[in-house]
Amino acid sequence: MSEVLKMGVPDKYIVPGLERGLRILKEFNRKDATLSAPELARRLDIPRSTVFRLLSTLESLGFVERDAGGRDYTLGLAVLRLGFECLASKDLTELGRPILDRLRDKVGYSCNLVVRDGRSIVYVARSAVPSPFANMVYVGTRLPAHSTLFGRVLLRDLTFSQLHDLFPEEQLHRATDKTPATVTELFKQIQLDKEHDYVFEPGYYEESIATLAVPVFGRGGAVISAIGVTLPSAHIEKLNLDELATAACDAALELSQLLDHIVPGTDVSTIQNERKQ
Repeated sequence: MSEVLKMGVPDKYIVPGLERGLRILKEFNRKDATLSAPELARRLDIPRSTVFRLLSTLESLGFVERDAGGRDYTLGLAVLRLGFECLASKDLTELGRPILDRLRDKVGYSCNLVVRDGRSIVYVARSAVPSPFANMVYVGTRLPAHSTLFGRVLLRDLTFSQLHDLFPEEQLHRATDKTPATVTELFKQIQLDKEHDYVFEPGYYEESIATLAVPVFGRGGAVISAIGVTLPSAHIEKLNLDELATAACDAALELSQLLDHIVPGTDVSTIQNERKQ
């Protein structure tokens, strides 16, 4: 039975040729990156002559292409472009939420996705674990950027002049004794942060909480958000910081690549060539 019929789509609305063409595309995957026309005909129970015509049509549109031998087929650039455009249509939180969930499950602590809005940071997605600290922040919570580790990450692209324009006051409000007292101190701290892939510090904004924050980069390498893990400061003694940092950095890299669509410095043809190997 046709897949679309299984989904309850009335038969009168089905275009058989289109359905068969899409079924051909769905047969390609990471395991079966290259398939022949006879194999596709066998899998889909479609006459070989029909499969050849469908493949010729898909090839003319760039959705499949022949391999080096000229007989077998692989997915073409048009499929990749559709995938990239699909990612482009999703917003940051939609892309980030499943990544946060996987990170939470891996590290066992609450994870957050944060953006900057002027002088504030805003929590736009959370994946929390049950704990006394789980409800201290929520989606929509705003905190001062200058006094949080997330803020230090999200302010890193600003020049000293831009940072001073954002915080023109002589003395910054201090949430704890770790908060920079002046814009100059804040700027110096941010420059030191740039030497590392992540920032981590217990009790920076609240004494009972430790935070690890990692920048998320968008197109052109600009910092557009931050992924972070929050945990009780009391857990630091038993914490494997290297493992936690690696997991958080991997999550931030995954989201950065989705937002940029392609790893910086890599073009679509490179991705396609790697898939063929």
